[in-house]
Amino acid sequence: MSIRPIPDGYHSITPYLMINGAAEAIEFYRRAFGAKELFKMDAPGGKIGHAEIEIGNSRIMIADDCGGESPFSNPQSAGGSPVGLHLYVEDVDAVFAQAVSEGATVIKSVKDQFYGDRTGALNDPFGHRTHLVSYNPQGRIVAR
Repeated sequence: MSIRPIPDGYHSITPYLMINGAAEAIEFYRRAFGAKELFKMDAPGGKIGHAEIEIGNSRIMIADDCGGESPFSNPQSAGGSPVGLHLYVEDVDAVFAQAVSEGATVIKSVKDQFYGDRTGALNDPFGHRTHLVSYNPQGRIVAR
């Protein structure tokens, strides 16, 4: 019997977000991006020790910041996050508007890009950046 190194339903790399308010973040991602909660393990003190959500066909792992016990911290305590999520959606304008109505703040408004895609960028209420994109292969400029 062989052991699979990557479990079913996972890709080779999965974002893991440390959040100050993981339960609220899961609800935000559900309302803003249609996320489904797959798993949640509570930690002492009413925090989330580990949770997994799925947006489209991709999983994201989420946990509350554990403070000094962990080498990871949330964007607020770390002074910002250098990581952004790149999220492909069917209708970037509709999803962007939904996320803003749920509390995201606009970094860059949605617009057509020179390479053909239509994109916008947001900060979610928990300090993580999301680049929303509707892919348009017909509009792409191919380098020669």
